[in-house]
Amino acid sequence: MRKIILSLCILLCAVGAYAQNNFQILVKEKENKSAINGVTILIKGTNQIAKTLESGIASFNNIPNGAQTFIIRNVGYEEQSLNITFPIQQLSPSIVFLSSSEDELEEVIISSTRTSRSIQNTPTRVETIELEEIDEKSNMRPANVSMILHESTGISVQQTSATSGNASIRIQGLDGRYTQLLKDGYASFGNFANGLSVLEIPPLDLAQVEIIKGPSSTLYGAGAIAGVVNFISRTPREKADFNFILNQSNVGQTNIGGFGMQRNKKFGYSILALANFQRAYDVDKDDFTELPKTKDFTIHPKLFFYPNERTTIILGNSFTKSDRTGGDIFVINDGTDANHRYFEKNTSIRNTSTLDFSYKTNGQDLLKVKTSFNFFKRGIAIPDYSFDGINYNSYTDISYLKNLKNHSLIFGANLVYDEFVEENQSPELSKDFTTKTGGAYVQHTWDVSEKFKLESGMRIDFVQYFNSYYSKNEAFLLPRISALYKFDEKWSSRIGGGLGYKTPTLFIEQTETFQYQNLLPLENVNAERSYGGTADINFKTNIGEDWMISLNQMFFYTKINNSTILLQDASNFFYFENTKQPVRSLGFETNAKLIFHEYFKLFAGYTFTNAKAEYLPFTQDIRLLPKNKLNLALLYEKERNFKLGLEGYFTDKQYLYNNLQTSPFWEFGFMAEKVFGKISIFINAENFTDTRQSKYKNVVNGSHLNPSFDDIWTHTEGRTFNAGIKLKL
Repeated sequence: MRKIILSLCILLCAVGAYAQNNFQILVKEKENKSAINGVTILIKGTNQIAKTLESGIASFNNIPNGAQTFIIRNVGYEEQSLNITFPIQQLSPSIVFLSSSEDELEEVIISSTRTSRSIQNTPTRVETIELEEIDEKSNMRPANVSMILHESTGISVQQTSATSGNASIRIQGLDGRYTQLLKDGYASFGNFANGLSVLEIPPLDLAQVEIIKGPSSTLYGAGAIAGVVNFISRTPREKADFNFILNQSNVGQTNIGGFGMQRNKKFGYSILALANFQRAYDVDKDDFTELPKTKDFTIHPKLFFYPNERTTIILGNSFTKSDRTGGDIFVINDGTDANHRYFEKNTSIRNTSTLDFSYKTNGQDLLKVKTSFNFFKRGIAIPDYSFDGINYNSYTDISYLKNLKNHSLIFGANLVYDEFVEENQSPELSKDFTTKTGGAYVQHTWDVSEKFKLESGMRIDFVQYFNSYYSKNEAFLLPRISALYKFDEKWSSRIGGGLGYKTPTLFIEQTETFQYQNLLPLENVNAERSYGGTADINFKTNIGEDWMISLNQMFFYTKINNSTILLQDASNFFYFENTKQPVRSLGFETNAKLIFHEYFKLFAGYTFTNAKAEYLPFTQDIRLLPKNKLNLALLYEKERNFKLGLEGYFTDKQYLYNNLQTSPFWEFGFMAEKVFGKISIFINAENFTDTRQSKYKNVVNGSHLNPSFDDIWTHTEGRTFNAGIKLKL
């Protein structure tokens, strides 16, 4: 009898030990209740990690006694936790339902390479600015995307006017005309519109920003020598989403805006509306504005039609009206008199209509048709001079994506028409110019293995550009290749390169600074051509369960031949001609990210740029370009609760157009946001150490009646504080 009792005790103990040491979790999709494969589950405080199988079940063995927390994570889903006290007797797996995370899904899919792949499997190097960061930067500057780009590694927003604040984008140190700006794949911001483009793109409706650095003309044609910046809009989901923002700053800026979207089975919509008001602001009391008096308004509705599960039709129309007046603050407030007469007034109207058609076949191939028409009218006025013009731009692209086993093939063709018409100008000085482009392209993405991905492409463009003085026909053959190799789960590398070109334009940073006065029409100027590439290496790993570190080291090189340069003749007229001396840009970017317990996030970015224009006498360094830049950001966040951030930026010396060098400088910023359910309140202190150019030297020279202005190389408005409220429904 004793032996029987002893045997039973041993058996019960064994069962108890088994019950307390083994555990199973079944993970399902909350909406359709289907099992999810590949979900990562870890036990907090231990090194035990498991992944779900095709059945959705993950198993753990030898779990210590006591309270244990299981963390369930998967890309595209909201993180869940499960608290269990051991020992426990489990008769069936514990079920956990995961809800899809819209923000996460929008972050990881790349559309700029046309294949709609996840970023981890895209051979072309694409950087993304995610929804979380867009939301943070839009708190600082809800009016436009300039803050989002200015604080990104390797990108700078170059102010071109001391009084009106117009600006352009530089990538890898190259002028703004070499970067192509896109909104949902449409190029509506080049040439004449370039000086105001980043000031007229609001961030409120953006899901993410995709950046391809280096030659990208194979994908997008002319103008993508330095790279491409594609602003991706949010698309509606069945759950309605409404966002409203009210912002006020100490420099006199007020922003009021809203964005809403929703869809059902057959129809959907999204709408963005934003109004911005800026009072004339003179921080250094020299009677000239650092920020112009501004009124602008944007409205952007979209309609989505879903006739069936395979077809999507999107109709959109974006309208922006802007009025900006800078200069002598007495003239702005009270009008001209004998001692005050200088002003700079910019008025613009931009309207872009778009149509997208997508059809998926049975084999998940994709036919896409995109077409747009853009109208941009701008007027510039200063005392005794005005410049008015209209830019018409139309774009049509047809592509077909064929998916095969381990292969993706894209065939496409597009037509681009761009015409500038100057108003109220004598025929001999008219700057009218027209460009017509017809192109065809093919791109092949090959998954050679799980570790090696290869992408190659070819475009041929036939371009005609002309005005009253000359006409040119050119053909451009544009190959491109890029590769991704994954050494293991932690290490990977990308390398790529290609050719590019840029058709002639009068509208660059230098001509913007003097409002195109005494600028002669283009004559016998040919397109610029380039070649270049990038290479990088990436490292990402988890240290324990609380730390994550990622590093990216990228190198770049671009050479531009047949560059167009601005010259001045004996009669003080400006004109363009090609030069045989090239422009070269080379350097590297270093990015590091450290995350602790998902609450603390440290970002660091360093850029070294050595860009030279060999046609320049004496000093060949490209002007207004620092060789060294450093970005630092520390963020502490509890999701849907509060957020605190501290940022620091170092900018090295820069050469001005008079061959003098500027001083290096630091700038710092602070932000905080607190969430109360559907309402959040935010405050920001941008450049709170008050770094500004007028502390080094007067920006405005000469008399009030005939002033001249220095090159702009840092902040002119000084420190900025703003606060606001957001409502999310």
